[in-house]
Amino acid sequence: MAGNDGKRLPRTVIVLGLVSLLNDAASEMITPLLPLFLTLQLGAGPAIVGLIEGLAETTSSLLKLWSGRLADRGVPAKGLVLGGYLLSNSARPLIGLATGWGMVLGLRFGDRLGKGLRTSPRDALISAAVPSAIRGRAFGFHRSLDHLGAMIGPLLAFLLLAGGMEMGEVFLCSVVPGILVVTLLALGLPPAPRVRPEAPPPLRWRPLDRRLRGLLLAAAALAFATLPEALVILWAGQQGVAVAWIPLLWALAHAVKSLLAFAAGALSDSLGRLPVVVAGWLLRVAVLAAMALAPPHFLTAVLLFLAYAGGLAATEGAERAFIGDLAPPALKATAFGLYHLLVGLLALPGGLLFGLLWQQWGMEPAFLASALLTAGAATTLLLLTRAQPRAGRQA
Repeated sequence: MAGNDGKRLPRTVIVLGLVSLLNDAASEMITPLLPLFLTLQLGAGPAIVGLIEGLAETTSSLLKLWSGRLADRGVPAKGLVLGGYLLSNSARPLIGLATGWGMVLGLRFGDRLGKGLRTSPRDALISAAVPSAIRGRAFGFHRSLDHLGAMIGPLLAFLLLAGGMEMGEVFLCSVVPGILVVTLLALGLPPAPRVRPEAPPPLRWRPLDRRLRGLLLAAAALAFATLPEALVILWAGQQGVAVAWIPLLWALAHAVKSLLAFAAGALSDSLGRLPVVVAGWLLRVAVLAAMALAPPHFLTAVLLFLAYAGGLAATEGAERAFIGDLAPPALKATAFGLYHLLVGLLALPGGLLFGLLWQQWGMEPAFLASALLTAGAATTLLLLTRAQPRAGRQA
């Protein structure tokens, strides 16, 4: 579907989008059920659940920078992406055969190793496949299909459980979309142009574009300020949303994310990256403040939950396109790796902070603190990236 007019999305972007859809469908068949599987069937406590997820996500964040450096050193990006997806989709379904939490830890670790290996090279492939004028649309398309898969996965799990399957059997069934992921990548993704196997420039902070440094710092601050969606689900329950509605609300939230990710990413191509990113971050501020102050009401809770999900997704494409615009060609994958590393590492202490605030002083201070810190991240972004060119010329 690559076109000569430079406006249609090329095959690389479409294939990687479909791959993310299938992979997230496979992943989200398991993710919402994993805490229940660990606690109810394997006898693990909440601390073990937190340990498994914390170690897995931290490992993934660290690997994203390393895999980006590999891609910039000339290691074929397609091989890194294919290897990462193959590792994840080999390890993940085997969780269904686990007889103890230690086995789950090892398999979850393998799953996240795969994610760390593929993410930065994949983003670099998307960025390199399109001109700046449609880079926001390309990343928005990818994020949109990713969220669509995240909506499909829980629904598939629900149907399988309703049909009488055990949780472990549902996990094993996730191998089906996983096989499609690897097949589509192997046969459908064109090889990227070969990069000279030379060492990329040293990763030094000051030589990077001032706006790129500003975006990375602000994105890290935003990751620290971001309220974990698990706490937002807990808030919805306290606002009157029954437990039975939570899976459907989660799926609907991903539908909203899918729509907004593409629309906002494309909008950043015409309005510029910075206005779209700042507007999305400020939307989060408004929604978080409303969540803190809103009286308990089912419909209000549903609407605010969906608004928060939309605020999360609205800037994903523009943020990645901004990095693609500003990163030097020899450090493109490394820049994406640095972005994912900072965001991943700062999210963990931020989530812990808001959890402690909620536990000690209640929900309202936690949400208001998140809103205040998010506003600070948006202000930081404006101060450090001001006077950037419009999209299509560089940003």
